[in-house]
Formats: sequence, structure tokens, C-alpha cells
Amino acid sequence: MALLEQWRKMAYETQMSTQQSNYFWGNYFNLEKGIYEKLLAAPDEVVSGTVKELAEKYDVELMIMTGFLDGINDSLKEPNPIDTMEEDTPVNLGFDKELLYKNMVAAKADWLYGLPQWNEIFSEERQKELYKEQKSSTTVVKGKKIGRNDPCPCGSGKKYKHCCGK
Repeated sequence: MALLEQWRKMAYETQMSTQQSNYFWGNYFNLEKGIYEKLLAAPDEVVSGTVKELAEKYDVELMIMTGFLDGINDSLKEPNPIDTMEEDTPVNLGFDKELLYKNMVAAKADWLYGLPQWNEIFSEERQKELYKEQKSSTTVVKGKKIGRNDPCPCGSGKKYKHCCGK
């Protein structure tokens, strides 16, 4: 069974009590935060190695590193083969800084996009811009409602009620 499948079974399909779940995710998020603090300290350095080597480098269990790789994969310049990943699969952590920040905002992970290391990468204004861009990209904006007696938007010249509004 591939590592990702094992991780998802353990993290999402296992029946845990609320207390066990809070402990599991609290521990995971704390370890994840530690990895991001180290990665963001040298954001232009592309970290690579096997899954097992990276787990050892960041002093986390193999399954925690698998979960981390699953989470960061959408923010990488070159995605890793996470679906077929085994412990000896070579992976890299070359991330797109802006995309990573936006994905953290989208995940509502304020403990990650609020890390002080971001201040060395982006100015406070740029962080606010990226935050707004991400939030507005998921906001649905309705167009102006067409009234019954308004001209039809199809361009026929008729009133809406006598054309497409039927």
C-alpha cells in the first residue's frame, strides 16, 4: 500500500474519539509548523531527498512527512508523485512562495500564514494583497439583476419579458 493511502486511512478513516482526534491533529499541526519554519527560513533553497530522508531531516515520523508532502504538493513548482510514493521515492520541496501563502490562507491555517518567517519573504503590504487575492478568488459576485422591462441582454432590442425572460 502506498504511503499516501496509509496516511489518509490513518488520518481520516480511523475512528477516533474527539480527544484522540484533537491530540492527533494538534500534534500534526505543531510538527507541520516546525517544518514550515525551517523551510521558510531559506525559501529559495530547494530541499530534496527520499521521503525517509526528509522525515529524518525534519525529525518526524514517516507518516507525518507523508501528510506534510500531501499538504504542500499543490504549492510546489514540480509536484511530487504522492499517489505512488514509497519511503525511498525521491521528492523535492521547491515551492512557489506566493502560491504556498495563498494555499495556507485558503486552508484557513493562520498558524502557518502568520509565521514570522513570511515577514522576511514578503512585505506586510504584499502579504495583505496575497490574502485579499485568495479571499476574493473564492467570492461569488452576482451580476446586476435584469428587470422585466429592461432591454434583453441577448441584443434583440426587445424587452426582456418578451424575449429571453419568457
